[in-house]
Amino acid sequence: MDNYKNLYKNMPGLLKKIFNFKICKAEINYKKFNPKNWKKPSFKKIIKNLALLIIFLGALIIIKDEISYQFNLGYYSEDYADEDYLDDESDDSPCNVKGIELRGDLVTYIPAGSMLEDGRQLYDETASDYILAKIEEAESDEAIRAIILEIDSYGGSAVAAEEVANALKRAKKPTVVFVRSAATSAAYWAASGADIIFASALSDIGSLGVTMSYLDNTQKNNKEGLTYNSLSTGKFKDYGDPNKPLTDEEKRLIMRDLEIMHNLFIQAVSENRNLAIDKVRLLADGSSMPGEMALENGLIDKIGDYYEARDYLNELIGEKAEICW
Repeated sequence: MDNYKNLYKNMPGLLKKIFNFKICKAEINYKKFNPKNWKKPSFKKIIKNLALLIIFLGALIIIKDEISYQFNLGYYSEDYADEDYLDDESDDSPCNVKGIELRGDLVTYIPAGSMLEDGRQLYDETASDYILAKIEEAESDEAIRAIILEIDSYGGSAVAAEEVANALKRAKKPTVVFVRSAATSAAYWAASGADIIFASALSDIGSLGVTMSYLDNTQKNNKEGLTYNSLSTGKFKDYGDPNKPLTDEEKRLIMRDLEIMHNLFIQAVSENRNLAIDKVRLLADGSSMPGEMALENGLIDKIGDYYEARDYLNELIGEKAEICW
């Protein structure tokens, strides 16, 4: 009994009022309907009934909240799912344009050493293998009406660039490129194979050139007491190694290869963009230019971003472009 009295003593004021009200009401009702047999309930029984009442009220509150949550969940998931609040790129939308991304360095493939165990890449790279596979996938899908390639890259492998440009040219379906920050060097070579190129007025475009520059470590090695030992069976087998001096003969050999690649780059852009080769040669000094200047020189076709490119696709395919990336 002492425990119950202590419990009552430690009750908050509001709870005591409720408690006393319930007791008084119970006494009045019981006396009213049972005047002869009325007996005041024990303090223990009163406490027990009050606890049951509190538990019951708490359960009602929990049930109310759960019903409200389920109602709201069903309302948003069923009613709003039929509205146009979903992106045009959601899995439920009919896909009629294939979206492909070229971001970071352009390479021919992603080596295993560049991948983490969970499949993420260590470096910001895009492989031409990936782009070619996506183009072929789009070509074989009857639902796909066009292909759009997003580019944000400052270059990479010349071979990878040629592969992507040629794949875009071979595609039977319309191909569109839109450039974000940059499409320079190998990335521009890749873009040149598309039917039409969009870019921002602020995009970095061009940089038609080839480089194999590197840091010569020979003086640092000498200072640290390191000696390079050449063990090669060919005269030029280890040329370009940063730990040995580059001879004039070796430099001429490297420049020969660079000139060959540079001329192939110029020729490809001339053919892909339908520009006079002499004009492209004048532009091919290795420098890049902003989008407005690139438009004036014929390196791109329109100033615009993703939305302008999508509007163009709407007109091109004669229906709303639903792009699946």
